[in-house]
Amino acid sequence: MRFLKFMALLEGTSLLLLLFVAMPLKYQYGMPEYVSLVGRAHGGLFIAFNVVLFYHVGKGHLSETKGFLGLLASLVPFGTFVYKAKVLKAHSA
Repeated sequence: MRFLKFMALLEGTSLLLLLFVAMPLKYQYGMPEYVSLVGRAHGGLFIAFNVVLFYHVGKGHLSETKGFLGLLASLVPFGTFVYKAKVLKAHSA
């Protein structure tokens, strides 16, 4: 479960970097290469987070509902941070 929490942080951070660093660099300063680089990294981390998430669902460590909430959380900015703090913290308590 510790690795899932770590992946939630990585995935969330990569999305924030994409939205708040790479995108402004592209549109304000004409530097599209950062969107390409950070976008690929975020895409890989998004997939990796969801693979790890559903691995835990498949092993019975998380319910299907909590897995689905994790999937939804990975789609919105700050979502995986909230998921880690609320759902995963409550699960380990």
